Amino acid sequence: MIISQTDKLLWRNECVISKGDLELLHSFKNFPAFMGCSDRSADTDVKSDLNVYISKNTGILQINPLLPLEILYSESHNSGLTGKSWSNHHAELAKFISKFNVNCVLEIGGGHGTLAAEYSRITEVNNRNWIIIEPNPTPVDGCKAKIVKGFFDNKFSIDMQVDAVVHSHLFEHMYDPDRFVSDINNFLRVGNYIIFSVPNMQVMLDKKFTNCLNFEHTLLLSEPYIEYFLNKNNFKIVEKFYYGEDHSIFFCAVKTSHSIDLKVPDQYSDNKFLYGEYLSYHLLLCEKINKIATELDTIFMFGAHAQSQYLFSFGVNEKLICGILDNDKMKQNKRLCGTNLKVFDPKILANYANPAVVIRAGTFTKEIKEQILSINPQVNFIE
Repeated sequence: MIISQTDKLLWRNECVISKGDLELLHSFKNFPAFMGCSDRSADTDVKSDLNVYISKNTGILQINPLLPLEILYSESHNSGLTGKSWSNHHAELAKFISKFNVNCVLEIGGGHGTLAAEYSRITEVNNRNWIIIEPNPTPVDGCKAKIVKGFFDNKFSIDMQVDAVVHSHLFEHMYDPDRFVSDINNFLRVGNYIIFSVPNMQVMLDKKFTNCLNFEHTLLLSEPYIEYFLNKNNFKIVEKFYYGEDHSIFFCAVKTSHSIDLKVPDQYSDNKFLYGEYLSYHLLLCEKINKIATELDTIFMFGAHAQSQYLFSFGVNEKLICGILDNDKMKQNKRLCGTNLKVFDPKILANYANPAVVIRAGTFTKEIKEQILSINPQVNFIE
């Protein structure tokens, strides 16, 4: 099902920072709205054009138009739940939060409750003092936090006074980041903290990670832009921590009683150049994948997620791919949305001699390659 311009698309026709003009850099036609899998027929998949624009004033990359939230988040795709890197991330973020001695926390978008469970494990803070607001909660075992189903906005309230608002890999999902931070400011008292983790998006673009922007990650929310939104809303950065070379950045900022001098970022030239390099790289990569695939009997693609959907949108011939590999049990034996390809457990590779695997998993690539080689040392990687 194609969402047309006459449907309830949300238009972002000006820069989210300066309200200035936007310039179209690329349009991915009929891109899948859901970055996950389905057991329904392919003709039920929701699609829309994924248009990447750049602000002429600030250089921030942004998606326009946006999908209605009820379509985009109609179900969970288990992001951030599977893999050693994510387990380590949650453990490190919980340790980072614990440095600021917070006793009562509101976590926005903590769907699985893994961070709450980890924080309770390493501190004496009971999960009763950790409240999660999330539209699609799927709490893991060990999470005893109080869960409120819904979205955080300026109308949200609870009968407890929190010390900090926490979120992990959520900020880049916000359609209006300025309003989001403003709502958090109004929710907190002076001296309270906002503590969060975001993907290191500038590094993702620099290194040409395939899944940098999508219908959920609608802004290139790199450090200068994050600092701008925090300072504009009277939050002063207390500490930053870089998790992994290219994974995430942790921020802690405190609410102040006074305004902070603003510096409006201008990264137009740099980001336009980098995105052009990103496009050229992937077009050549997909030509390479198609050429190699015509010469092989067995080739899979790893990741039942947006990175694979991107590669097909860039031009990989779906008919040359045997299937999609993914470690998430909830995705296996289903179909990757936007394709007719079935998702398999990577263990299926043990059944083949010299199979090839296309892998564009960004910061997780090394971990995944090690796992695959433990299953079949004869796997050849295309990346």
